[in-house]
Amino acid sequence: MENSKNYCVIMAGGIGSRFWPLSTAAKPKQFLDILGIGRSLLQLTYDRFSRVIPVENFLVVTSEDYKELVLSQLPGLNKSQVLSEPLRRNTAPCICYATYKILSKCPDANVIVAPSDHLIMKEDYFLEEISNGLRYVSGRDVLLTLGLQPNRPETGYGYIQVAEKTEFEDKENLFRVKTFTEKPDRKMAEVFLETGEFYWNSGIFIWSAKAILNAFAKHLSEVNALFDYGKKHMNTPDEVSYINKVYSECPNISIDYGVMEKANNVYVLCADFGWSDLGTWGSLYENHSKDEAANAVSGDKVFLYDTKDCIVAMPNDKTVVIQGLEDFIVVESEKTLLICKKEDEQQIRQFVADVMLQEGKSRKHVQNGVPE
Repeated sequence: MENSKNYCVIMAGGIGSRFWPLSTAAKPKQFLDILGIGRSLLQLTYDRFSRVIPVENFLVVTSEDYKELVLSQLPGLNKSQVLSEPLRRNTAPCICYATYKILSKCPDANVIVAPSDHLIMKEDYFLEEISNGLRYVSGRDVLLTLGLQPNRPETGYGYIQVAEKTEFEDKENLFRVKTFTEKPDRKMAEVFLETGEFYWNSGIFIWSAKAILNAFAKHLSEVNALFDYGKKHMNTPDEVSYINKVYSECPNISIDYGVMEKANNVYVLCADFGWSDLGTWGSLYENHSKDEAANAVSGDKVFLYDTKDCIVAMPNDKTVVIQGLEDFIVVESEKTLLICKKEDEQQIRQFVADVMLQEGKSRKHVQNGVPE
């Protein structure tokens, strides 16, 4: 199969509020060196796929606000490879837009769609499965996703239930999808683990451009119609103004809910390549190196006493002394300090909303330093 027909779409428009205060609306987590290794999550995603995808065949879909940030972090891309979304409309419109963009260049394209903020520990194995997936979807009207073997009753991930095995080459890990399930409660997640029929939904997809547009036409016809009508504007000076108009008319809907859960030609390639979506401080803790007291620490001047099982992320120039904490998140960024129990990290989004509301009130009452 020709490598030149393989494309990669990286979705990089999220605001990463669960990683606040390190991740902010001005610079979300995909643009941060969360792991402390000198590369942002976006850069790591690009590095990974650039081993199998030509550089000219990448598209990054992001918010208008982050286009320059993407280009500064991925200098190998040109401006036309960064697609700006004027509004946040979830994953279905962004995938439809990118697919029509690709179709205008290569009608026979095979496409990988991946989030920008995932961690893959076993990259060689991962890329081997990606290559298997690209071969499988080529010339077939199928939608393929990657499923991960669960090792715990995780309530923060979606699940895929598999049906019968599918014949392809000599592969033993390709199945037809039976059902998609949203994030379960603890008891249901334990049942999923026991049955052996359920895999974590990675949110990474592989398909041909034709197959996914067929699925859009069938299951999200209103979204497909908007982009299909505007395909004549792709790669012309009118593209941006048309996309701005289209997004104001698009529903806010995910590819999972809008297409994958409705289609009957969905398959899953199941594997275990050390995956995490790095969606929360807890998931970062699991994947971060730890000291002898099981603390995951970032910062050059952090001193811990009688402290264990904590996540501590501090600026390198700040001296921090912590005593007597267990199972806490302690993070400082810019002018914000967060101290939160690890078990309560799902409340961080509410903390962010409360802070923004209070700051908004403060700005309203004080203008140019003078109370109104």
